This record gives sequence, structure tokens and C-alpha cells, in this order.
Amino acid sequence: MKPVKVGLMGLGTVGGGTVSVLHRNAEEIARRAGRGIVISHAAARDYNPEGIDGLGRIGTIGDDAWAVVNDPEVKIVVELIGGYSPAKELVLQAIENGKHVVTANKALIAMHGNEIFAAAQHKGVTVAFEAAVAGGIPIIKALREGLAANRIEWIAGIINGTGNFILTEMRDKGRQFDEVLREAQALGYAEANPVFDVEGIDAAHKLTILGSLAYGIPLQFDKCYIEGITRITPEDVSYAADLGYRIKHLGITRKTEQGVELRVHPTLIPERRLIANVDGVMNAVLVQGDAVGPTLYYGAGAGAEPTASAVVADLVDVVRTLTTDPNNRVPHLAFQADALSDTPVLGMDEVETAYYLHLKVLDKPGVLATIAGILGDAGISIEATQQKEPLEGQSVVPLVLLTQRVKEKAMNAALAAIAETDLTADEIVRIRVERLM
Repeated sequence: MKPVKVGLMGLGTVGGGTVSVLHRNAEEIARRAGRGIVISHAAARDYNPEGIDGLGRIGTIGDDAWAVVNDPEVKIVVELIGGYSPAKELVLQAIENGKHVVTANKALIAMHGNEIFAAAQHKGVTVAFEAAVAGGIPIIKALREGLAANRIEWIAGIINGTGNFILTEMRDKGRQFDEVLREAQALGYAEANPVFDVEGIDAAHKLTILGSLAYGIPLQFDKCYIEGITRITPEDVSYAADLGYRIKHLGITRKTEQGVELRVHPTLIPERRLIANVDGVMNAVLVQGDAVGPTLYYGAGAGAEPTASAVVADLVDVVRTLTTDPNNRVPHLAFQADALSDTPVLGMDEVETAYYLHLKVLDKPGVLATIAGILGDAGISIEATQQKEPLEGQSVVPLVLLTQRVKEKAMNAALAAIAETDLTADEIVRIRVERLM
């Protein structure tokens, strides 16, 4: 059979890696797909040809992405531009032209996936997006296919390598957040503007996709709770370790009787959990299914060839199904398009977790009893307490509490009541706790 012609938009880190992987493993890929896959048309405004193996084998390289999506010879369009626009318009035009699409663009899928998938459904084409979540880890395929027999109970993931690198360095070396962030930028792990990484927006894009795949609900990024790691201190990392926990920046989705949780925030997890020992820039996703139990997916969440691995795997999947009846393909969001659920996404007030509290309290009798009384009145049970040495030159003492599970709105009310007592000398640090059992 004749090779399938692919159009590629973007020759940056992932685009270059995709060209290299397709070139190096061309024979193996053809054996898996049933026919060859060649890039016949590519578009990029700026790229470095050094280090891109196989660049010379691309039929046409220009700077007009619209020429790629409108090329009648191209059967599959690979979008590696990133961002919302013009990526959205290009993808929709490719779909209108009857072309299949492969993308690594998590922001595009999280924000505009509902519209894109509806257009693809109408035209009978596939939009594949394995590389949009956790780089080279095949978590989307696992949820769409490998775990199709299960009711997914919850997912917890370290899905941003930059944040994980920062928290690892803070734990292992006692370094300050700002110092490690500067190193992450120097190493190329974090962008010059790191907001998407450290404030949790990047992870929320990915979690939105995972939540839809797990529970068959439309993509709803606007309802995802997002909290970053910029306020995490070495003291809290150390205090958590004293209690047998590690702090990770997790994306968590869980289905309850009331609805679906979608939340990204710093989280204490027991140090004996496998996911607690995922360090550096690595990613990991823990999935709890009712039949299979817990499964863990670990690997590189970014980088040229790890992400290209997922892009090329999507290409192989699409090529395999080119002659398949569109109604017999794996649905974009794992569930049939007409079977998506309107299960509500819960606001954080209705989410129930345990809590780590770090208070700086006045060094005088009765303070702990007063705070315990306020928590008790709110229905919050204390599981563990640690009183640290008084801060040098100050009349305040660090007090660390672990609570049992309670709804967020009850904790909010209790913390507001504690703040009104004037027994604390600083803002109360509150970090949610998940035992992942």
C-alpha cells in the first residue's frame, strides 16, 4: 500500500522529535501501522534544522500552516504549534477538509475540545491527543481502552514536571521556592514566564481531559479548581516529612454521589506511596478502578522524543483506522458521543479532604485548647499535632495539625474563626491531605 501522507505544523522541540522518531523507526512503524507514514508537507516559521534527523525527507517545508491543512494530498494533520489561536482555527479547517488530526495541545483540547470533537464527529474523522497529557505516558489510551471495563473511582496525577522538580529540590536540599524556580528556568524546565507551570494551569488543562475520559462528561476547564505551589516553604516540606508525608502538586479527579471533583493543588501524601517517590521532572498518574484496583503510569512528561513517542503512536492508531467505519472507532472522550453525562462538577466548598494546618500561635497557655475547640465546634477532628520550638526572637510557636476528612466549607469557616481570635501571628497555611487508598 502507498504510504500515508502527513502534514506537520510546528518544527519546535516536539515537532523536531516527531520527524526524528518517524525517520529512525520508519520500518518498525510501517510494520505496526500496516503501511508507511511520511511527512509530505510541513510548516514552521522558525526552527533549528540541527538535530532533526530526516528533515531532508520532508516533501515541502514552508511557513504557511494554512497550506498544510488545505493540501489535498495530506490525510492526517499533526498540530504542534500550541496555544489557542491559530491552532483552533487550523484544526477546525483540517477537520472541515476531511482530514484526521493529531495534536499535543492540552490547552486547545481542554478549552475547545467539545467543539473540535463535535466537528470531527460530524465529518467522520478522528482527533487523537495522547501527547496532550503526561508526554510519553500512554495514560489516555489506558483510560479509553485498557480500563474500559472499569468504573474509575479516582485519578491522582503528578502531571507537571516543572512543579515536581521544584518540590523535589525543596525537599531534598531545603532550598527556597524562588531559588529552585530560577534553576528550573536555567535548565529549560520552566518558561521565562512560569505561571502556567507553578500556578497549576498546565496541570489543570491535563486534569480536565483526564476527568472527561474517566467519567464521560464534557470538557469543563472553567470548573476545575486551581491552586499553585508558590506559597510552599521549606518549613512545610520539612514538617510534612516529620509526619511521614511528602508534598506533591497533584491533579485529582474523583466521582462521588454528589458529582465529579476536578482540582489541582499542593497535596500531602504518605511517603510510602509509590507516587510520593516520583521525583524530579518525571510524571506519574495513579488510577483507581473498581475492577482492576490501583494502576500507576510513570514516565517522562515532556521532552522532544518522549512526547514524539505519543504523537507517532497516535499517527499509527489513525492509520490503522483509516478504512474503519467512523462509528466503530474508539470515541474521543472514551464514551460514545451521545452517551456523555451531565454529572455536575463540584465546587471546592463541597469537596471533602483531610488537612495539614501550620499556624504560628502565641506562646501562652490555652492556645491549643482554644484552637482545638474551634475546630471541634466545626465538626473537625484532629488526628495529630506537633508543636515546634519557639521561633528565635519571637513570642510565637509553630503549631502543626493534621485533621480528619471534612468538607472544605467547614474548614473555611473554622479557619476564619481562628483568625478572629488574634491567637495567630501570621496567615494559616492549609494544605490538603490525600492518602490515596
